[in-house]
This record gives sequence, C-alpha cells and structure tokens, in this order.
Amino acid sequence: MSFFSNFSSDHCPGTITGNPLNGLCEKVCIQAEKIFDAGIIQTRLENYTAAVTSFTPANPTYPLTFVSARSTSSVGTVSNLNVERQPEGCCARVQATVTVPLEIAYVDANGTEGVATSSVSITEDVLMYVPPASVMPYTVTAVASSVSPDGSFNADGTFTLSACLTCILKIAMQVELLVPSYGYCAIPPAQEYTQEVCSGFFELPLYPQGKACSRQ
Repeated sequence: MSFFSNFSSDHCPGTITGNPLNGLCEKVCIQAEKIFDAGIIQTRLENYTAAVTSFTPANPTYPLTFVSARSTSSVGTVSNLNVERQPEGCCARVQATVTVPLEIAYVDANGTEGVATSSVSITEDVLMYVPPASVMPYTVTAVASSVSPDGSFNADGTFTLSACLTCILKIAMQVELLVPSYGYCAIPPAQEYTQEVCSGFFELPLYPQGKACSRQ
C-alpha cells in the first residue's frame, strides 16, 4: 500500500476531491523552516583548480588520470557572508561564497582506481528579500550540486576541472506556523516486495497450443 500506492483515506495526503473544508477539525501549530526568498544560479566553471585530500586507497602512484567528479552532498557551506540592506524596500544585496564537497574519481599510474575528497566554490552577489529585524534571526543557506565530466591532473597534486554547478540560495528562518489540519495521518501498511519465481512457469499452458496433428 503506502501513500504512493493510492491508499484511499480521508486522512492520507493526496489530491483533494470535493469541498476542501470538509474534514477540517483543528488549527495546529507546527515548527517548520519558512523560506522567505530563494534564487537559483546555474553556471559552468572552466579551468577550476581543485585541491584534493583523503585519498582512498591511500598513497596513490602519480600521475593520476582523471575519471569524473561529482558532489557528495546537496548542502552547500555558506561563508564570507555579507548582507547589505537596500535603501528602499525589503531587498538586500547578499554576497556569499558557497562551497560544495566533491569526490574525484581517478586511476593512478599503476592502474588502481581510487577516489579523493575535494570541493568547488562559487561566489554569489545577488538581490534577495530579507525579512525585517526580529527576535528570531534568519539564516542564509544553500542547496547545491556539481558534476565535472572533464578534468586533468596537475604536477602539484591538484586537479583542473570543468564543473557544471547548480546552487539555490535561500533566506530561511525556523518559525512556528498556525495551519489548518484534517487531523493525524492514517499510515497504511507498506507493501512488501516479492518476486514470484514460479508465476511465469505456472502461467504456461499444460500442452503446446496450436493446431492438432491429423491422422492420414
């Protein structure tokens, strides 16, 4: 069953049919992260120098041959943050460096495959909505992903990459929201995965199908 299996119940998430007010029973205070603003940047970095650490296996034999590189987490680390409110409106100039962790796959001089830890960084300078001053502080967070199809190894032990980078910058705050509720969810039982190895065999006819042979 599960929610995805279209479990039909008034207390399961899904498409609303009929009057959406039917079934509302209370106002609920929930703790959630409110996103005041968000913006996406997609860019391609050329000739980016990436330092590497934490080789697996350790002590590879140089030179290394680049295979691929991709991000290991969707969470970007925000640093060098500067928020400058604009004279008019609630917009602010947000400047920040977003760093995305990478894993670089390579083959060493002995033909041994390995991976190493690295990172790629991008500097953002954008206009975003920033909420007015309050007791609860807002935070600037980033969701990011990167992939590098092309790269090369340098004599100093670094890699030169061409990286495709997607970064979503968010202005967020932990808040308590009052929302209408239909009550608690009804959790349906999960449907276990089974592979019936005999099903195809049992569906075969007992004897071959076709025209019967006629006697001469």
